[in-house]
Amino acid sequence: MKKKVLACLMAAAMVGGAFGSVAMAEEGSAELLPGGGSKIIYCITPSTSNVYFKTVQDVATAKGEELGYEVKCFSHDDDAATQLELFEAAVNDGAAAIVCDNAGADATVEAVQTAYDAGIPTFLVDREINVSGIAAAQLVADNAQGAAAIAEAWVEAMNYEGKYAELLGLESDTNCQVRSENFHSVIDEYPDLEMVAQQSANWDQTEAYSKTESILQSNPEITGIICGNDTMACGAVQACIDAGRDDIKIIGVDGSDDAAAYIKSGNMVGTALQQIALITEMAVEQADAYLNGTAPEQEKQLIPCVAVTADNVANLSAFVYTEGGAEEAAEVETEAVTE
Repeated sequence: MKKKVLACLMAAAMVGGAFGSVAMAEEGSAELLPGGGSKIIYCITPSTSNVYFKTVQDVATAKGEELGYEVKCFSHDDDAATQLELFEAAVNDGAAAIVCDNAGADATVEAVQTAYDAGIPTFLVDREINVSGIAAAQLVADNAQGAAAIAEAWVEAMNYEGKYAELLGLESDTNCQVRSENFHSVIDEYPDLEMVAQQSANWDQTEAYSKTESILQSNPEITGIICGNDTMACGAVQACIDAGRDDIKIIGVDGSDDAAAYIKSGNMVGTALQQIALITEMAVEQADAYLNGTAPEQEKQLIPCVAVTADNVANLSAFVYTEGGAEEAAEVETEAVTE
């Protein structure tokens, strides 16, 4: 039965969902911001030591240059003050637009408002903010759908029973809360699955490794770990391998190549692919369209995730799922809701 549920969830992710997984809410601005007058796009992300954020910068650069822009990339390292300084630098540089994977749902509002007041449109990717109307667009993966889908695979791998731990991401990040809540929306339906430890590893692999070491020492009976992203999942996997605990069932969220390698080797159950390459391309394309007079019809846009397990991991590379039309489906859905 659960295999059928998982299959349905995976299928829904790949076709955009029977009820339209690219959901949009909040009307786009009626009045277009002019941009700063240059042909420069600023791309601002967390640290590129995480390959996920490096992908944002690489894709933004490639797509921006293809469309005739100079793309300047910077990292805020999840520090709101640094992020604000980078937004101010973009304003001073006369940036045409800003693409940003932000440093916090509340902490980022001031930076985006600064750009808005200067007439520069901001296109947020991956992480949203808690205010509408100041960003030109907020393009994020459907974390609720993705977390629930991969949780289904995990509970099946756990045989619906056992003790487990959870590694949370940066707790000020909306994605941390949404992923955890939707992991539990599935897992908590099974009374024989018991969470015995929950700690934040702040999206970081090294921190996840050390937290997992401590959890294993305190709770040697655990047989599963759920992780808010793949970077933490990979840290947890390596800690389990080093502790001789290759029996522990681990999941993450992102769809990184490192996670794919662990899924292929049997050390991870799966991941929920956030189509960040597609999301970033969409953001740059929408920025170009905006600067040429066409705003997104909706500000907030959800892009479906794809549940990736051993059954379909061969189709995943560099945050792109190539078989089954996941990207094409998301693009079709986006076109459909903006017509």
